[in-house]
Amino acid sequence: QVQLVESGGGLVQPGGSLRLSCAASGFIFSIYVMGWYRQAPGEQRELVASVTSGGSTNYAESVKGRFTISRDNAKSTVYLQMNSLKPEDTAVYYCKRWGSTRDYWGQGTQVTVSS
Repeated sequence: QVQLVESGGGLVQPGGSLRLSCAASGFIFSIYVMGWYRQAPGEQRELVASVTSGGSTNYAESVKGRFTISRDNAKSTVYLQMNSLKPEDTAVYYCKRWGSTRDYWGQGTQVTVSS
């Protein structure tokens, strides 16, 4: 079965960095679009970044120039490198796999940016 397991969240000071990882299993990772969403308390879940099977990337305006999404097909893992973090980046971050019949989500990892 499809599994997406996020890791790498935590507490970081403003201006700091974190790298999130999403380990995938149960499907042919290399052919699917993968991405990261986030949801802050009281807010809707929003797209942060996505990467296609060919490596094309897309970012939310709020994270452009600070976050980088990448994938390692050999490890079936997608990453989100987050630099210059701001308090407004605080949220639960979710890994997502798009699909033709349904989408799949990880359980989420908390990122808190605070001094």
